[in-house]
Amino acid sequence: MNIKELNEMAARVRKSVVDMAYAAGAGGAHLGGGLSCVEILTALYGGVFNFDKDHPTDKNRDRFLTGKAHCILAQYSVMHEMGIITKEEQYTFKQDGGLLVGYPKNPRIGLEYSGGTLGMALSVGVGMALDAKQEGLDHKIYVMIGDGECDEGIIWEAVMTANKYKLHNLVIIVDRNGLQLSGTVENVMNLGDLGKKFEAFGCYVQNVNGHNIEELLAVYRNVSNTQPNVIIAHTIKGKGLSFVENHVEWHQNVLTEELYKKALEELKGSENNED
Repeated sequence: MNIKELNEMAARVRKSVVDMAYAAGAGGAHLGGGLSCVEILTALYGGVFNFDKDHPTDKNRDRFLTGKAHCILAQYSVMHEMGIITKEEQYTFKQDGGLLVGYPKNPRIGLEYSGGTLGMALSVGVGMALDAKQEGLDHKIYVMIGDGECDEGIIWEAVMTANKYKLHNLVIIVDRNGLQLSGTVENVMNLGDLGKKFEAFGCYVQNVNGHNIEELLAVYRNVSNTQPNVIIAHTIKGKGLSFVENHVEWHQNVLTEELYKKALEELKGSENNED
């Protein structure tokens, strides 16, 4: 896909995230964290990710794992756009007997890991990357984590291990949206200069505007072939909706009919402004 096509896809994904959150009903959904990573996932899947839906367990496929499974609305929407799941399957989210749940694992459709336990996905990704390196396989392991997730000590144990074994096939994507469940990331646990921290652990670090498709493609294609990679994507939690952006209560919340209509109006207005 070219940049225009990817931006159009991101707009459809953002609306789909809102639709799914509304369809989830009174159970609510992680709307804020889903909206912050729309472009991250659109650029990844649409621009660089090597995955064949007809051969989903091919040993040479790229792997994507997410520690912040609160992105799942965006991931499912992107997977539908890429033809990996159908529209009907996408909207079985949170339905009894449905294909898709909040913390999924289903390698047959490219869901490699069940998130939910923060900090663990990166350790699993390190293991996958080490196995691939030892087997001489040429694919990448992409692991997306939240900045709040970097509070977990196991993140840094995993990064130390990645550096020890020079896992250049590992690409860590940090969704740096500045919020977590109980407040701002800096108030909960000040991370300081996150890029310098990862560099001190032996990683090749790139910072990027996490809502700019062109910039995201550039950093995905500019990864190191000698060091573990970290992409710090600076984003806005709840991006695209005025009543969700940077509001901590929208980590997990219920999208009422009134707010759903307001969301659709704002997204439509955004599209008209771009035109």
